[in-house]
Amino acid sequence: MRRSSRSVCSSVGEAYKKRRYPNHFISKLTDADMENGETQVWLNVALACRYITIETFAALDSKCEEISKLLNFMINNRAKFA
Repeated sequence: MRRSSRSVCSSVGEAYKKRRYPNHFISKLTDADMENGETQVWLNVALACRYITIETFAALDSKCEEISKLLNFMINNRAKFA
């Protein structure tokens, strides 16, 4: 879970550096969204194994959902970041 959650940030950083190239920008943001999805899977596993409480899960899953919305906004409005 640590690796995938950290990868979200690094992929966004890489995307921003490649923002002049729309296809590369979108590709990196898509990678970030994929890593965010993987983080959510690991959160589900942690909950199922009772490593975390339902409250912790809900708080972290909510943040993952918000990150996904922001990434999709960036993908759909890439001109605003050029």
